[in-house]
Amino acid sequence: MNKKTQENLAIAKRISTVSVLWNVLLSLIKILAGVFGHSGAMIADGVHSISDVLTTVLAYIGIKMASKSADEDHPYGHEKIEPVMGKLLAIILFLTAAGIMYGGVQSILSGEVETPKGIAIYAAILSIIIKEWMFHYTISGARKINSGALKADAWHHRTDALSSVGSLVGIGAAMMGYPLMDPIAGIAIGMLVMKVAVDIYIQSVKELIDTSADKETVEDLRSSILSVEGVCCVDDLKTRMHANRLYVDVEVSVDGNLKLIDAHEIAERVHQTIEDEFDQVKHCMVHVNPWQAKHQ
Repeated sequence: MNKKTQENLAIAKRISTVSVLWNVLLSLIKILAGVFGHSGAMIADGVHSISDVLTTVLAYIGIKMASKSADEDHPYGHEKIEPVMGKLLAIILFLTAAGIMYGGVQSILSGEVETPKGIAIYAAILSIIIKEWMFHYTISGARKINSGALKADAWHHRTDALSSVGSLVGIGAAMMGYPLMDPIAGIAIGMLVMKVAVDIYIQSVKELIDTSADKETVEDLRSSILSVEGVCCVDDLKTRMHANRLYVDVEVSVDGNLKLIDAHEIAERVHQTIEDEFDQVKHCMVHVNPWQAKHQ
């Protein structure tokens, strides 16, 4: 494991530890506030925070396993473990959302809707503040180490903050004489969480099926290749996502009269330029074509 990977793992561990501690505390506060404050929306919000604990643990496990060096059985590395964990996180979120929505519907159908108490309001406000801070804290670290699993966990914090906003609105409306707004808020929270789950799942699938890089990145790669001395043109350029990393396969044309060693030197410069200038690139494979034979 190289120094950069060790540093990234240390960042992920620190963020995950902070996330777990705050989520455990928030879960207890919100569930207790929901029980004593007679708020189904706040209980649902607390259950959402419990799922945050599990998703954070899974995200860290994914990052740690993905950081393992390539071996005989996995010569391309273990990065794809991260999107596999991302899919698991999405499934957990989806099931959590379904449970939250089911509870809200059951409460409405049964007619057993109580008016929430003030303690639920205070818990919602506290949750919004803390979870929004946790989102910014986690997304900053995720971008620094380019971790898809950690980004998914950060957006989980953001959905928790938004669900607390929904709880606050629903609880407030219920206390003002509209008791059905509390379970309706719970259902809305579930729908929000479900959408995020679907988005995370789709992104994880893209990282597993060799989706190409975005057009802007491809054009930046092309420009960098053309800037290398000796490259006449780019004949072909392919990219594929490998979890949160990128593989690049490129064919370039060089002067067909060059000696093999000189053409090889140009290919090496292209290879090194791409891997030095683009941190996301894990490996760049370069094939050289003779300019005259191909273009005359």
